[in-house]
Amino acid sequence: MRPPMGPPPGSELDKLKEPKPKKIKEVPGYLKKLLSKFFYRLFYIFRLVLETKPPILFAMTALSVLSGILPVCQAYAGSLLLNSLASSYTNAVSTGVTDNEAWLEIISLLVIQFVLIFAISLTNNINSLVTKISGELVANHVRTKIMKKAKDIDIESFDRPDFYAKLENATREADHRPIHIISSVFSLISIIITLISYFVILINVRPVWASVLVIILSIPGALVSFIYRKKNFRYMRHRSKDRRMLSYFSNIVTDKDLAKEIRIFGLNETFSERYKEVFRRYFKGLKSLFLKEGAWNISLSLVTSAANCILFLIIAKQVFEGKIEIGNYSLYTGALNSVASGIASLISTTASVYEGTLFIDNLITYMNEKKKIKALSEKSVSPERHKGHKIEFRNVSFRYPGSKKDVIHNMSFTIEPGNTVVLVGLNGAGKTTLIKLLTRLYDPVKGTILLDDKDIREYDTEKLYDIYGIIFQDFGKYAVSVRENISFGQINDIPEEEKIITAARKSSSEQFIENLPDKYDTPLMRYFEENGTELSIGQWQKLSIARAFYSDSDILILDEPTASLDAIAEQEIYNRFDELRKDKTTVFVSHRLSSATVADKILVLENGCLTEEGNHDELMKKQGKYYELFSTQAKRYIKS
Repeated sequence: MRPPMGPPPGSELDKLKEPKPKKIKEVPGYLKKLLSKFFYRLFYIFRLVLETKPPILFAMTALSVLSGILPVCQAYAGSLLLNSLASSYTNAVSTGVTDNEAWLEIISLLVIQFVLIFAISLTNNINSLVTKISGELVANHVRTKIMKKAKDIDIESFDRPDFYAKLENATREADHRPIHIISSVFSLISIIITLISYFVILINVRPVWASVLVIILSIPGALVSFIYRKKNFRYMRHRSKDRRMLSYFSNIVTDKDLAKEIRIFGLNETFSERYKEVFRRYFKGLKSLFLKEGAWNISLSLVTSAANCILFLIIAKQVFEGKIEIGNYSLYTGALNSVASGIASLISTTASVYEGTLFIDNLITYMNEKKKIKALSEKSVSPERHKGHKIEFRNVSFRYPGSKKDVIHNMSFTIEPGNTVVLVGLNGAGKTTLIKLLTRLYDPVKGTILLDDKDIREYDTEKLYDIYGIIFQDFGKYAVSVRENISFGQINDIPEEEKIITAARKSSSEQFIENLPDKYDTPLMRYFEENGTELSIGQWQKLSIARAFYSDSDILILDEPTASLDAIAEQEIYNRFDELRKDKTTVFVSHRLSSATVADKILVLENGCLTEEGNHDELMKKQGKYYELFSTQAKRYIKS
């Protein structure tokens, strides 16, 4: 499990990070920095919405103003209606005659009230509609930014647990967090407008301290909400590992690729129990927070209800004594209730916005990740195309981020243009890492890698990647058609049918493709289509080799290209490789050393060091590590 960590040093958020104050005089400065961080995140979210669709903000602004004003107008119209009804009733009882003009006034007030009720309902419905539509648009915009950013993020970043955890959180929150925060901000605007309007109304309430008391009593509950939201965020961040474990254990038992092994080994119960164990540990602290917050809220609610009861009695007495009209009782008591709930909502919604901006740190950290793998200067060069290339490692050392041990140590060798080179060594010797360095997915921590006598860092990275045709050990299996799986080898060009078929033939894929239901149009994997076809691992590997044949590469790199193939299919593929690597510089890794016999050069790696170098005959004469590996493997084949 990856440990939870904060933003990496040097990020924008890291610059805003301030230690908690230890003295009273430090509090103002601390609050200033806290507000800076808050508004930095908030403006970042607003910018996301503006980037998506500027009209969204204008629509939400107008709706928030209406949502703030209309309830007050409706309450005021209701009080006028009650006053008019009470007056008409008194006149009718005292005189025995109904007043037609008064009746028309009542009808007019009723119409106004129901128009306002409809307007409130319409505003709420439109607001809900705008929120839903904008939520989808903003979520799509954020996901698109995340995917686009992934293109510019170094592979090294994905090896950092803290960064990958941030990426997972950012992706998970992209669906709801930004628009939820924006909606909450506009709710704050509505609340503020409503509160100001009700304050104007309550100026007429006597005694004045009644209104002040309502305000004072609403603050403790709101503060409790704010405090516990912050505690909840801290708890969730502290328990980030537990939450990721819950996600891992729940997903692993439903993973389609692991379903067979989970069933055969009876692992469902094991992972289910581990899920329950982690949940019990995680929920114990969460439940404690919920119960404490609930206890505070219940206690404060009792006090607030008692105080409101007294205030309502005071207003009722004023109506009874004829000091205010009966309709104003409804208006003033409604205003008192609205002020109390409004202040509570104001602080709790502010707390919700603050909490949301804390979570948005994940997205900001991800989007602010700096790219290191790029050309040394703006005047980058492009490698020459369609030729063999010379590759040279000079005293190259490399270690993965966070590790203290070199995976590649002080390695030097040269690959001449058009050479075929085989990397040999036991698992963990550094073969795949060397390929990652050669393709500049990573930069060495020491030494230099040269391509055609130029530092590989001088080349434009996009142009550099174009010259490589690669089959990785963990090759891609894409849930698209067979045709697309092959044509992905040269994604920037329009797929050519004849070239696709030729690549399939050279990779020995043609036979099984012709037997598929829709041949080259057959969708692969049963993720999306009912007629999706599952291939064997060997068939997938043949498709990955077809991609390499289809690519317009100058340097061909094959990392265990035939590991999942039977001996006959393997030999057939290697026969095809002679054609594929013609006029190309070729580097491949294979544990089956019979393939190394035709190589121009063999590099023998052991514990990250280059221990032997030469062709097959030269290394066999040395009777060193290569001789030992080859002889051991040959004896095993002879015995079988």
